Amino acid sequence: MSDSLIHVADDFWNIRGSFKIFKVVDIGTHASLVRRANGRFVLLDAYTLSGETEQQVRDLTDGGAAVDAILNLHPFHTIHVRRSHEQFPQARLYGTTRHIAKAPDLPWQPEHTDSPALHALFDEFTFTVPRGVDFISSNENVHFSSVLAIHNASRTLHVDDTLMHTQLPVVGGVRFHPTLNKALQPRAGAASEFREWAKQFAEQCADVDNLCAAHTRALLKADTQSNTISARILDALERVEGVLQAHEKRHG
Repeated sequence: MSDSLIHVADDFWNIRGSFKIFKVVDIGTHASLVRRANGRFVLLDAYTLSGETEQQVRDLTDGGAAVDAILNLHPFHTIHVRRSHEQFPQARLYGTTRHIAKAPDLPWQPEHTDSPALHALFDEFTFTVPRGVDFISSNENVHFSSVLAIHNASRTLHVDDTLMHTQLPVVGGVRFHPTLNKALQPRAGAASEFREWAKQFAEQCADVDNLCAAHTRALLKADTQSNTISARILDALERVEGVLQAHEKRHG
């Protein structure tokens, strides 16, 4: 899979990159470049840019000087953090506690990307974190939770593993990550909290036209006319209702 830059909407570009499992199967990854109202830029997530894609990003951002911040939104997406900082050293660097633990020598800002303090600094976005699940699982293979970011001006949702979009037959479409059953907190009420969060999140996405998801593919406005992003999220919730009910039977 070759790197590419997709112009999703006014002021929003999605960077599609390569990520190989066992150095063989390329499931892809992503980051997004967003132009703020003041003309400056923010990177959502980190990716090592190269070739034509890097040149396109630098052309948009005054050689990279106009990138003000890098927001690392998924605690388990850490591979490109250091290199992205090196490519945009002037950009303020934000992450989760796991990012900081993995690279403590980098110049991290005090606000974590899953915190209200960070969300207040970047109020052109609507941020949300799933409830009822572990944000940073003790199981290194459970990558369900992340900070989801809606860029309100471009009506675009940037999301990592929490939501996926594929074109596979039968199981394709917008779906919650299959590790939900392992991410749910083992306590009473966790499934209900997740269910209510998902419904509220679908409401927050009522005006969203585009979905940019990691490891799969972007779902753009031209492809959503017959079924909105909000409706697709509710459908994804319905598909995991069995997982939620099983959790409630076990934990309450």
